[in-house]
Amino acid sequence: MAFVTANSIRFHVQRLPATAGAVGPAGPVVVFLHGLVVDNLSSFYCPLAVPVARAGHEAVLYDLRGHGRTERPATGYDSRTAVRDLIALLGALELGHRPVHLVGNSYGGTLALHAALARPDLVAGLTLLEPPLSGAWVENMVDTLSAAALSLEDSPVPAELLTLRLRKAANLTSTAEELLNRTSLIDDIAASRTFTAADYARLDCPTRIICGEHSELVPGALELARHAPHATIEILPGLGHDVLKESSGVLRETVLAHLEATATAAAMTATGAARTARAPRAGALVR
Repeated sequence: MAFVTANSIRFHVQRLPATAGAVGPAGPVVVFLHGLVVDNLSSFYCPLAVPVARAGHEAVLYDLRGHGRTERPATGYDSRTAVRDLIALLGALELGHRPVHLVGNSYGGTLALHAALARPDLVAGLTLLEPPLSGAWVENMVDTLSAAALSLEDSPVPAELLTLRLRKAANLTSTAEELLNRTSLIDDIAASRTFTAADYARLDCPTRIICGEHSELVPGALELARHAPHATIEILPGLGHDVLKESSGVLRETVLAHLEATATAAAMTATGAARTARAPRAGALVR
């Protein structure tokens, strides 16, 4: 466990080095972005982060602003600040000089997409698990979070969970109560800007979208896949929103295959650029 200060916030970070001797192309560092409120970096650790490291990719996981063990300021839960947090954290980890592959789950997928659009030079590829992309999702989420905020305000539930020795559940409930009632998170989500087809059209990195067949987010994911030039989508049969927990084996294979393909494409691009740089210019004298 490590704590890193970036953008004036103390972030909880886990960094997994690529396993020595792993077979596979040397690709970008893989950075994981988790979902809202009751989620944190631990949801990625065993299902994806460890297999990614064993496959030869360095993995970075961190608790988003206000989540898990990261500092919980009163403001700054909008997507622009989240992107600034990510960029500052990469700099603090001395990774700001090289592109990264972002894996985002649920709202983390939305943030990953914002990052790729804001800083295409820093994002080599995207893997988006059940990303919420529509304005309807924003409205529904604000209503859901507002109702949860009311139910958790001055609630005895965290103390009761501790009495039952359910420490993890108690901590998650306490974190949710603080995020919903003591920060600007709900207002920031309500003010979120909806993506447009023009946004998707300028997404210039390999993007893999993975959704459950019964998820209400499939239409938005299909819209992204339709307009983004390098996006593909996989619909997992029989599943709903929580593909990260419900389909770890299939998901792991899909994510690793996408990482390998992205790394191979990046290596080929780099090789081509190097050859172009070495080639004589038109009209140059060749001896």
